[in-house]
Amino acid sequence: MNFALGFKPPVGETSTMDNLEKQLICPICLEMFTKPVVILPCQHNLCRKCASDVFQASNPLWQSRSSSAISTGGRFRCPSCRHEVVLDRHGVYGLQRNLLVENIIDIYKQESSRPLHPQPEQQQQLMCEEHKEERINIYCLSCEAPTCSMCKVFGAHKDCEVAPLHNVYKRQKTELSDGIAILVAGNDRMQAIISQMEDICRTIEENGRRQKQALCDKFDALYTILEERKKELVESVSREQDRKLRHVRGLIRCHGDHLEAAVKLVEAAIQSMEEPQMAVFLQSAKDVFKKITDTAKASDLERAEPGYESMAQFAVDTDNVADMMRSIDFQTGSQNEDDDDLEEDGDGLPGVDAEPGRH
Repeated sequence: MNFALGFKPPVGETSTMDNLEKQLICPICLEMFTKPVVILPCQHNLCRKCASDVFQASNPLWQSRSSSAISTGGRFRCPSCRHEVVLDRHGVYGLQRNLLVENIIDIYKQESSRPLHPQPEQQQQLMCEEHKEERINIYCLSCEAPTCSMCKVFGAHKDCEVAPLHNVYKRQKTELSDGIAILVAGNDRMQAIISQMEDICRTIEENGRRQKQALCDKFDALYTILEERKKELVESVSREQDRKLRHVRGLIRCHGDHLEAAVKLVEAAIQSMEEPQMAVFLQSAKDVFKKITDTAKASDLERAEPGYESMAQFAVDTDNVADMMRSIDFQTGSQNEDDDDLEEDGDGLPGVDAEPGRH
């Protein structure tokens, strides 16, 4: 079915855009977020520059990224909820960027720059090219194409099942809105998963550091006999730590790529929603539906297994006699063994008092 394209109608009221703008205000500078936007562990957002200003004010002795000295982490409180944010040695540059908020800001700025009232000549109707005086007002359900009444009565669609164009338009636009809502919810879940995996990375690093320190404390007491073996075991912990970090960071990259693709699909779907001509919208809606369905099916990506961050299998027992020291190796046991089991069963390092969260 061929027809002549018209133009966009007026955008409408601006209250929705005003409400959206209020959600994009940084609580520090009280202006719209400036990219890059970072998300805190409490899920509040800040301009990275504003986050850096707050962090520097709370940690005046912290070394900058450009300093040649080795800097350590610091902490500051979220200006919205007062939750304490603990940073690693990268400072605010170690915080996750909120790509979803950044893309929403770009869409908002694009929408704000559009004229609210088009010219009178933009109010043209879609007309049937086969019947010049007939406007497009029905939708052929059999052919899945917009058409006019004359095509139904005398033309190519006279034996087809049709429905009012407006009814089909409203139904499919509602379905697309529901699809967008599902996709946005999935993006939020994906962002939470990425944050959780970043916490796992930090836990793995901390657990690895503590286990290496425990090994060093034991082997330093044995000096000559244990020095060479100590080096081998510490390297084993480091290899396992690096292996786990590579795996989890690979999952983070995979989820991040999926999130970025989903964000772009949201933009495309929103642009499709803004199509004022019902016929043009219906022609493009099928592709958008298919992409949303495919993205939703692919959202169930691999995650780190529960307890994957545990490094408890690297505990050692130094109560053996001296002639067995040269054969010391890591204790065998479940990788998912928790701290309480280690303390109750006496599987912790002898002579080292266990603390909560040390494994």
